[in-house]
Amino acid sequence: MSLYRHKPGKRMSEAVVVNGLIYTVQVPESGEGDARAQTAETLGLIDTVLAELDSDKSKIVEATIFLTDLADFDAMNEAWDAWVAEGDAPVRCTVQAKLAHPDWKIEIRIVASR
Repeated sequence: MSLYRHKPGKRMSEAVVVNGLIYTVQVPESGEGDARAQTAETLGLIDTVLAELDSDKSKIVEATIFLTDLADFDAMNEAWDAWVAEGDAPVRCTVQAKLAHPDWKIEIRIVASR
């Protein structure tokens, strides 16, 4: 089994690669804006991490989206739909959750292939 920790920190790594699969969880850095803006910002961070690991959003196989309020579902989907290319949509679920920072409206967990 191969395992690589990308940008490891004391508490967590930016991503972990195991046997060709990339695991990452991203949240908005600023915590500002509405759900659509925070979703777009978070998806941009995912793009950056995947590029650093020789992958891209077309190789995402699974996404789990955590929203603090399901009333933001449509706004999140506007940003998501603009980001995901037709034919490349991964398996996805969306759940409501209380997130670690009060300004975050979204957290996204991704599994992608390299």
